[in-house]
Amino acid sequence: MSDNIPIGISACLLGENVRFDGGHKKLAFAVNELAPWVRFVPICPEMAIGLPTPRPALRLVKRDDGEMALRFSNHAEGDLTEAMQQFSQKRIAGLEHLCGYIVCAKSPSCGMERVRVYEAEGNNNRKSGTGIFTTELKRQMPWLPVEEDGRLHDPAIRENFVERIYTLFELNNLRKAGLTRGGLIAFHSRYKLLLLAHSQPCYRELGRFVAAIETWDSLEAFFVEYRARLMSLLEHQATRRNHTNVLMHVQGYFRRQLNARQRQELSGLIDRYRQGTQPLLAPVTLLKHYLSEYPDNYLAEQRYFEPYPEALRLRYGN
Repeated sequence: MSDNIPIGISACLLGENVRFDGGHKKLAFAVNELAPWVRFVPICPEMAIGLPTPRPALRLVKRDDGEMALRFSNHAEGDLTEAMQQFSQKRIAGLEHLCGYIVCAKSPSCGMERVRVYEAEGNNNRKSGTGIFTTELKRQMPWLPVEEDGRLHDPAIRENFVERIYTLFELNNLRKAGLTRGGLIAFHSRYKLLLLAHSQPCYRELGRFVAAIETWDSLEAFFVEYRARLMSLLEHQATRRNHTNVLMHVQGYFRRQLNARQRQELSGLIDRYRQGTQPLLAPVTLLKHYLSEYPDNYLAEQRYFEPYPEALRLRYGN
């Protein structure tokens, strides 16, 4: 797969001095680790609606009708809600090519969750909101992988996000090349083991959906529904238990080729992963070695063994 994956990002996370205090919130993971593999599309909604930097901080305020308003935190005159909503609607409408988005935590424009929402009078607040721009992003593109900078410090969340952007990138390229039933079925087949590691019930449900592809008159309509179901499935974080089941399943493909010592070594490594004393990379690497020694067409096509570039080192610690 090509590495030029388009990813939206809050401009401050790339180190641009666009924040209200004239600074930035550079995200090292994005700038130093992810950047070689993607093409970032930086956006600062607050600068985009004409605000300067530095500027008074903004806040979300709950209006009497229950809707959210975007206002200055210093109680200066002006309601920026309509301007932000109009910009968000128009800008996001041109972002369907994106395969993911990284937003700035706690921001009243970009925050993904737990953004402070203030009462109309006073400073009482609750961490219960979502930034206006991100709310619109998720409304228009509910399938899109969206994460915020703080959460990406968690290794499991980080891996899940990267896995999803690479999956969506391949799916989008399939659409660009021209949808066919065979192409969609082959795509789903390549991801079977990976999906199994995320959720066995959802894996089975999605399999039944794909099996009924012949009943769909419109492949475009099928694609839209499949994309929604696929990306929803991948939001479930892969678990150690599910990975263990996948590894044991793959082990069965080599039962006849491996001798007793090799089978015992592989079983022991999988069990040590199950117990948490070995990272996932260890049994996966051994299985890839056996796959090179004893080729299997089905396994060779599985994205499970390399869902993203190994250089990102995302399977080293889980």
